[in-house]
Amino acid sequence: MAALVLVTALVAGAAGAGLVAATGAGGGTTSTTVTQAPTAAASSETSGATALDASALYADTAAGVVDITSRGVTASSGAASPFGGPGQSEATATGTGFVVDGKGNIVTAAHVVDGASSITVKFQDGTTRKAKLLGKDNATDVAVLSVDASGLTLHPLALGSSASLDVGDAVAAIGDPFTYERSMSTGIVSGLDRTISAPNGFTVAHAIQTDAAVNPGNSGGPVLDSEGKVIGIVDQIATNGSSDTSSGVGFAVPIDLVRSELPQLEAGQTVTHAYLGVSTSTADTSTAGALVQSVTAGGPADSAGLRSGDIVTALGTTTIKGTNDLVATIAAHKPGDRVTATVRRGSQTIKVTVTLGTQPTQPTSSG
Repeated sequence: MAALVLVTALVAGAAGAGLVAATGAGGGTTSTTVTQAPTAAASSETSGATALDASALYADTAAGVVDITSRGVTASSGAASPFGGPGQSEATATGTGFVVDGKGNIVTAAHVVDGASSITVKFQDGTTRKAKLLGKDNATDVAVLSVDASGLTLHPLALGSSASLDVGDAVAAIGDPFTYERSMSTGIVSGLDRTISAPNGFTVAHAIQTDAAVNPGNSGGPVLDSEGKVIGIVDQIATNGSSDTSSGVGFAVPIDLVRSELPQLEAGQTVTHAYLGVSTSTADTSTAGALVQSVTAGGPADSAGLRSGDIVTALGTTTIKGTNDLVATIAAHKPGDRVTATVRRGSQTIKVTVTLGTQPTQPTSSG
């Protein structure tokens, strides 16, 4: 039986394709392949969607969704990352965003505007504005744009809470799949606390999985709860590796993560993230935990004495059952935090104190 290979495809409608390895926010395992390609997500009808009044929700929120066209973005021939590198060429990307305040600030996905020399935003009434990139974070794939709000009637979308979501909750996505402006799809929350790849090669924790149909052009658009509040930003879709057709498995960056970064991004500041400096996989033994495959030389884990072959079973008071737990726990900390790691080393259980560092711009080859 052929093995199923999970890949996630960025859903900005950009030209070009390429591959980039994904590693954990704390330098976790290479586990997912990201490819930017014109994939299509399968639509899905679910009973959970009946809890959502789609017509009313659309009427209340569609005006807050914007179309984004980025010119001069970097595209790859396939030999390098779609986020940049050898084989780059200029391309045009189309995506989605949403208004977050009355000042003209707009949130989208960072990969929609990555490397763009010109960004244009189009509103529901057909008005267009040139947009300025205020800030972006490639570690979470979030960007904030700004437009001149004079003469515009803006319709900011309210931000909800991704922490309060449950599997089965009804959700809707509004965006521009294949440039069909402000298309709505509905579905449910299919899973929580997923780990997806980020443009900088690390990973994003607590991602939301949904079966609401998302396609190229949806990237950066809102995922809304039944009250019309934004609970996530459309980011990626999953395919089986042998086809560019989506399986109806989509992922969104959680809005709680986005909300925590908004003030810094709006101010054009750099957002920093905690870093452990290890490559891990989920332990395949009777001991649950994150198996350390490699340790970055000179990194926080190396300085604390962690070794390849160690199994991290707890970080602070948080139990670590596998790599995803480790990534999410590190993401909840800040650079400079001192944490105690509980480690299974052979037949012994030891505790080591780690001072978390600042996540580099991209992973090193060793983790």
